[in-house]
Amino acid sequence: MRPDLTLTGTSGLLQALLESPAPDPRISEIGRVSEVADGVAIVTGLARALSDEVLEFASGVQGVVFDLEPNRLGVVLLGPSERVCPGEDVRRTNRVASVPVGPALLGRVVDALGRPRDELGPLDAAPLRPVEAEAPAIRHRRAVARPLATGLKAVDAAVPVGLGQRELIVGDRQTGKTSIAVDAILNQRETGVHCIYCAIGQRGDAVAKVIGAIRDGGMMERTVIVAAGDEDPPGLAYVAPYAAMSIAESFAAKGHDVLVVLDDLTHHAHAYRELSLLLRRPPGREAFPGDIFYVHARLLERAGQFSEGHGSITALPVVETQAENLSAYIPTNLISITDGQIYLSPRLVRRNQFPAVDLGVSVSRVGGKAQSRAFREVAGNLRVTLSQFEELEEFARFGTRLDDTTRARLARGAAVRAALRQPERDPIPANEQLAVLLGAMEGVLDNMDDARAVRAMQAVRQSVAEDDHGLAESIAKDEALSDAQRAAVLTAARRAIDEAEAGDDPDA
Repeated sequence: MRPDLTLTGTSGLLQALLESPAPDPRISEIGRVSEVADGVAIVTGLARALSDEVLEFASGVQGVVFDLEPNRLGVVLLGPSERVCPGEDVRRTNRVASVPVGPALLGRVVDALGRPRDELGPLDAAPLRPVEAEAPAIRHRRAVARPLATGLKAVDAAVPVGLGQRELIVGDRQTGKTSIAVDAILNQRETGVHCIYCAIGQRGDAVAKVIGAIRDGGMMERTVIVAAGDEDPPGLAYVAPYAAMSIAESFAAKGHDVLVVLDDLTHHAHAYRELSLLLRRPPGREAFPGDIFYVHARLLERAGQFSEGHGSITALPVVETQAENLSAYIPTNLISITDGQIYLSPRLVRRNQFPAVDLGVSVSRVGGKAQSRAFREVAGNLRVTLSQFEELEEFARFGTRLDDTTRARLARGAAVRAALRQPERDPIPANEQLAVLLGAMEGVLDNMDDARAVRAMQAVRQSVAEDDHGLAESIAKDEALSDAQRAAVLTAARRAIDEAEAGDDPDA
């Protein structure tokens, strides 16, 4: 290349740069950390920062602005507070906390900010969505009318859950709350419902068991795991359920039905209380801040059955009680927000009744609107039968001489209670549930011990799997059972039980 051409080109470029307009000045605000506590920081020098804005510390840790006060900001850290030192620089990012959303998250395990935790590499082309969003207005909602099958007889028959409903799972420790939620996820294999499991403040081994169960059940490909463990900062535990709801909203906006499990909101409330007390917010009842109700209300109001073209978000929040105290602050708040509750009783756990659903306290405020007519006909008297049986059972313990009618009612109640037993990780199709419940309510399982009842129910399920006499079609079409169907199912159930017992009898 000739030198004169090179000089000419260079001088022309310099001349063009000199003649071009100067770029607009860019203001960069830099603040300083004045205090650091466990999970929070006090920042000064950022007078223009906004509420919920993400700040970036010089150490690489991010934080969210929680408190706006004159000359100081209360910031919740989204990383380890040990890395933040007083005096280090803090910069604004001019954006709110966001999480990646979309199909790229299916089958992945991420933290509250959408960062992968499963060692499967980065997320591919996942757009960002703010973790905070306004709940849809009433005009964008529809009534809850479609059932969400959980695969659990005690729930689908007596406490039905509908697509778009918010059904609280409440109970003491070790009563099976997480197990019910996981079984509900596993039962969506054939329904096309997308699932999101949000672990808040859970131990790492407990989350690993849930992930293993979902993977073994074949639902990992349509499930997103959002994990904020007990070893993570409380800021991540606070953000996690909002992030999970944003991921659900991205699927619902494309017409999908989504099931969101929030396990559990007790830890979420404790994390928010910890952050609020560290930021010197005024404490209220049980030291929780006064806006704890709003914290959970604005989260759960984002669930619902949405208008045409959009799907639904069904929320199963979990809350833990202590010593069966349903009147505690957080449980009563959530009971008033949600559309019903599934209460798991330690008393039933001690009786080896799993799932330990107490039908006397559990309720679905959507009720039969989200239940097929076939289920309503068969299980309509389920609560009454069980309540009368438990009352008679208590009376019979006094050794009173009983007449034949009372003995028959006790036998029927014991059979119905046995029919509601179900092992973990064994969600049952709706037609098989209906056949087992019909047999129990009509006396097919009367006067059987636990072992015989288990074999009998398995035989009934097997007979229905081979020929359900149109039960699945009736449930799908929301039709009532005909007398011919009832008779055929009961006849097939009795025959299957007789064949099963004959096969187990060595003298047969």
